[in-house]
Amino acid sequence: MSYCIASYRIHDDKADFHKKAQSIAVGMTVGSWTELPAAKQESMKKHLGEVISVEVHEPAGGERYADVRIAYPDANFSSDIPALLVTVFGKISMDGRIKLTHLEFSESFLSHFKGPKFGIHGVRQLLGVTERPLLMSIFKSVIGHDLDELTRQFSAQALGGVDLIKDDEILFENELTPIEKRVAACRKAAEAAQAETGKKVLYAANLTGHTFQLKEQAKKAIDAGASALLLNVLSYGYDVLSELSADPDISIPIMAHPALAGAYYPSPYYGISASVLLGQLMRLAGADLVLFPSPYGSVTMPREENMAIREQLITGSLPYKQSFPVPSAGIHPGLVPLILKDFGTDVIINAGGGIHGHPGGASAGGRAFQQAIDAALSGVSLADYAVQGHQELAQAIEIWGGER
Repeated sequence: MSYCIASYRIHDDKADFHKKAQSIAVGMTVGSWTELPAAKQESMKKHLGEVISVEVHEPAGGERYADVRIAYPDANFSSDIPALLVTVFGKISMDGRIKLTHLEFSESFLSHFKGPKFGIHGVRQLLGVTERPLLMSIFKSVIGHDLDELTRQFSAQALGGVDLIKDDEILFENELTPIEKRVAACRKAAEAAQAETGKKVLYAANLTGHTFQLKEQAKKAIDAGASALLLNVLSYGYDVLSELSADPDISIPIMAHPALAGAYYPSPYYGISASVLLGQLMRLAGADLVLFPSPYGSVTMPREENMAIREQLITGSLPYKQSFPVPSAGIHPGLVPLILKDFGTDVIINAGGGIHGHPGGASAGGRAFQQAIDAALSGVSLADYAVQGHQELAQAIEIWGGER
């Protein structure tokens, strides 16, 4: 038999954690056990959950908790992420202070998924960039703007030398910038910028609309020349991402946005850990690039959680291509050395205000980031590099500060 093993952290001052674990293993699978006649037990045995381990912790001066691992037979659920989540965390997510912290998948379950279509290597191939970290910028203040304004913003960012430009996640279908016209306009701007800079830029258009129309929307964007897609995965569901990623007609990378993730992972007592939510399940469902709050900027996540997400996006324990980690929010050029220290070069540096807020404009903001990347890769401090004729970086450091 094959199983999925779910790990939980349960806080309780008085509970018998071994009894609690057994109650979960039975209640989330066959419902009851001791009340069943022997013949029924025999036929239901292949569906019964199994407690793998219970580790009780009673720290001095701290709260009592247990780390519990329970195996769920694959025979109990269909080979999709919604069924898996309902099986391992459906009703017990409402049963006291319990958090889903990790998942271990069977080879049989994993075989039903293809993972990222492009992954880190594939995205690098599209851009022709093999080693350095990639640089991404974000449209800002786009609601209510027409195609001319959107194109102006795109051109300014692209001329700054960024590798990727993404829509804001709150840019939905609208009369001013419908996706096919938006993509066509930005594609032309990307081609013009490439002719000037020699650098290719990918544009991730935000894929929105009614769920059952998303595939057609994606194909419409691709026909217009889209080079990537952005999807608010947690609002639409992992299965939507999985279906889009597996579709052979959707032949461009998909970027997963973490909108709504804060409703799931931050509490130590409830929800789903960030490494499962934004790491394991995003990669399983096929995200080529995964955004998440960084430990450094305006919307922060603890560093250890960032590192846990990164591990799940690149670990060899999953039989898929690696997903690009994209730590985000509040990123400015002065943070580049710290990002590379934590993530290495297989990372996308994602900037919004750090590019648009540069006193020289978005193009200068992009150049400041490029200079910061060059300095970090050369082992030169940003301050020293800035005074070596790199004015854009010097201006950025003056506004936001440097290494810390």
